[in-house]
Amino acid sequence: MSTVLETEEHQALRAAVAALGKRYGRAYMQSLVSEGGHPRELWAEAAKAGFLGVNLPEEYGGGGAGMAELSIVLEELGATGSPLLMMIVSPAICGTVISRFGTEEQKRQWLPGLADGSLTMAFGITEPDAGSNSHRITTTARRDGGDWLLTGRKVFVSGVDIADATLIVGRTEDARTGKLKACLFIVPRETPGFQRNRIDMEVHAPEKQFELVLDDVRLPAEALVGDEDAGLLQLFAGLNPERIMTAAFGIGMGRYALSRAVEYAKTRQVWKEPIGAHQAIAHPLAQAHIELELARLMMQKAARLYDAGDDVGAGEAANMAKYAAGEACVKAVDQAVHTLGGNGLTREYGLASLITGARVARIAPVSREMILNYVSHQTLGLPKSY
Repeated sequence: MSTVLETEEHQALRAAVAALGKRYGRAYMQSLVSEGGHPRELWAEAAKAGFLGVNLPEEYGGGGAGMAELSIVLEELGATGSPLLMMIVSPAICGTVISRFGTEEQKRQWLPGLADGSLTMAFGITEPDAGSNSHRITTTARRDGGDWLLTGRKVFVSGVDIADATLIVGRTEDARTGKLKACLFIVPRETPGFQRNRIDMEVHAPEKQFELVLDDVRLPAEALVGDEDAGLLQLFAGLNPERIMTAAFGIGMGRYALSRAVEYAKTRQVWKEPIGAHQAIAHPLAQAHIELELARLMMQKAARLYDAGDDVGAGEAANMAKYAAGEACVKAVDQAVHTLGGNGLTREYGLASLITGARVARIAPVSREMILNYVSHQTLGLPKSY
C-alpha cells in the first residue's frame, strides 16, 4: 500500500511493526486458537517496543502520540496475520477514557501498566436486551454510603479472563430528574459479585468472549471514572477510538487476505499463464485493493480529527471509516478465498477461518445499519426512524 501521504515517522513505525508481525504471523495465531492460549509473547514484544501505549501520555509511560499511530500498529499487525484485538479495548478505549477523564490517582494506577502491557483492561457496554441502543442500558449503579453498588448484565465482552479490570458502562439516577444517565466504572477482575461466563463463538480468535453478571458489586467511590454528570461525553470519547481501531483491524485483515490471494494468483498455473493474468481473477482483486485503500484514507482522516480534538468531526469520520473498512474487509476475504478455490477452504492456507472474522468488522462494535442511520440523520439531516 502507498504511504506517500504519511510522515517519515509514520512510515518508519509501519515498517517496524510489520517486521515484528512477520516474526509471528497467521500460523502463530492459529496455534493459539487450537491450544486455547493468548498472544502473550507478541503482546509483550509490542509493549516493549512502545507500540501498545503509543497513544497514551508520555508522563504516564506512553508514547505521547495518538490514534493515528495506534491505528498504524493494529493495521500492520493485522496485515501480517497477527492482529491484537485487545489493542482496540485496552489502550484505545480504556486508556483514552482514563487519560482524558480519570482522576490523577486513576491515571497513575492504570496508564503506565496499559502502556507497558503489564496491565490489560476490558470494556463492557453491550447488553442482552439493549444491543445497539445504548439508551436502553439497564446496568445501574446506586449509592450505598460512600460506595457504589453495581447491578446488571453485559455480553460480548472481549478478554475478561486476561484483563485486570473491566471498564463497565452503567447508569446512575439523577437525583433532580429521576432519569438514568451514563457513567463508567472500573471493576477489578476478582471483585466479589462480578461473574463471567464464556460465550461459545464460531469466530477463530485467541481472545475469548464473555457474558458478565454483576450482582450488587460493591465498588469504592474512586471506581467512578470522571464526572458523574458527564457520562455520555466520556463514553463517546472512548467510542470514536473504538471505531477507528476497528477500521484498522478490518483493513489489516483485508490486506492479509488480499496479499495471500495475490501471491497465489501470481504462481498458480492452470493453462498457459498464471491465473492472475485473467481479468476474472485480477479485476476483483484490484477492486478489493482500491476499497481497502479508500477505507484507510477515511480512517486516517478520522484519526487526525480525533487527535486534533475535533470529537464531532471525528465521530462522523470514524463511523464512515468503520463502515468502509468492514465492507472492504468482507469483500477482500471473500475474493481471496474464491481466488484460491478449494485451497481457500483448507487449513493449510488459513483463509477460510477469516470469513467469520471478517464479519466482525461489519457487526461490531456497531452494525453497518446503525452507521447508515447515523449518517442519514447526522450528516444528511434526514428524520430519525427510531
